[in-house]
Amino acid sequence: MSTTRLTLQRQLGTFGAVMMGMGAIVGTGVFVSIGIGAGIAGPAVVLAIAIAAALATANGLNSAQLAANHPVSGGTYEYGYQYTSPILGFLAGFMFLCAKSASAATAALGFAGYTLNALGRGEASIVPLALGVIGIISFIVLTGLKRTNLANIIIVSVTLATLTFFIIAGLPAVLSNAGDHFQPFFQSPDRPGDPEPLTVLHAAALMFVAYTGYGRIATMGEEVREPKRTIPRAIIITLIASMVLYMAVGIVSIGTVGAREFATATAQQAAPLEVIARTFTFPGAGWVLAIGAVTAMAGVLLNLILGLSRVLLAMGRRGDMPGFTATLTQRDNPAVSVIVVTLIIAGIAMIGDVRIAWSFSAFTVLIYYAITNICALRLPAEQRLYPRWIAWFGLTGCVGLAFFVEPMIWLVGLGIIAAASAWFAIARRLRSSA
Repeated sequence: MSTTRLTLQRQLGTFGAVMMGMGAIVGTGVFVSIGIGAGIAGPAVVLAIAIAAALATANGLNSAQLAANHPVSGGTYEYGYQYTSPILGFLAGFMFLCAKSASAATAALGFAGYTLNALGRGEASIVPLALGVIGIISFIVLTGLKRTNLANIIIVSVTLATLTFFIIAGLPAVLSNAGDHFQPFFQSPDRPGDPEPLTVLHAAALMFVAYTGYGRIATMGEEVREPKRTIPRAIIITLIASMVLYMAVGIVSIGTVGAREFATATAQQAAPLEVIARTFTFPGAGWVLAIGAVTAMAGVLLNLILGLSRVLLAMGRRGDMPGFTATLTQRDNPAVSVIVVTLIIAGIAMIGDVRIAWSFSAFTVLIYYAITNICALRLPAEQRLYPRWIAWFGLTGCVGLAFFVEPMIWLVGLGIIAAASAWFAIARRLRSSA
């Protein structure tokens, strides 16, 4: 390995960047998290999807203007250092590592759940299979960005075709039910006694994570051609496409079997869309969805390992993480960072609980994007692409929704933030005294 080269080559255009974003978004969110949200908010999960989409749009625009003006690997970790303070930059990087490692573990568990459900195997093999796919995808990432990008385009194409089939095949069932499954609209299967606004906002907090794959475009800003033009365009295209897709899948899913059955399939089998597809009149519909889900989860995992390794690389460069994580191979591949994040993801996947992993990801990623919006508020006027109120809306929404997840999750999250802050202070003092 060689440490003489510390910058990455610009290889991605608009299409490649959009496909990276779609690969990170269209996966765990659509195949797993909508079902989790349906268990919390009932049919009103469709409203939660819209709320999360609005917040994601604000954050996406702020991420776009930050990445366009500061196009380096690391995302908000780098923006924090550039526009606010070292501690906020460090916390952003650390929260990103926590959030997306949990999301990646969820994707691996979802991959295992859909695969085993399609094969008629029991849940006992979920964790070993999840660990196996983590290893395989990491190996693909280690082969380099060009091969990884090609694999991602193939994966996303298969996934989008599968979801289009799901929407078209499910429409007859939705129309025949004449909206019966949406009445009453505010009805929580898991928490029937909770106030309606709280269940919707709780579901919106979880659904927000499903949109945050657009951040993969920003964290890979150092590898995008013409970043000031490509990054904003790619993020906006990615968000519009994913919003339309999520809304359609949510409506078809609930309209076909109802929110309660949708949530039960998610909790018990981690393969809700496949279960719903088996009720369609189309032969082999369940298998089609299983194939799409498996490719989607693999795509999400691939993109998350890419993004995580780039943030860890950036933190290693500055000394916030051990220096060996900044090592690049002679082919400009951050192999050490890829291996480190792979081990972290595997450790979280061993918990084996999709909902816990996803809820933890929701809290930490909302804190991460709160810092993103603080950075956007600090942009000089000549660098600003969008009005400041968009950053204020994003900041308020992220901080507010972060505390609508389960109290145990955000208490653990606050503890991790405190521990990370202590680590940062100690590491800084050691570096200054060296």
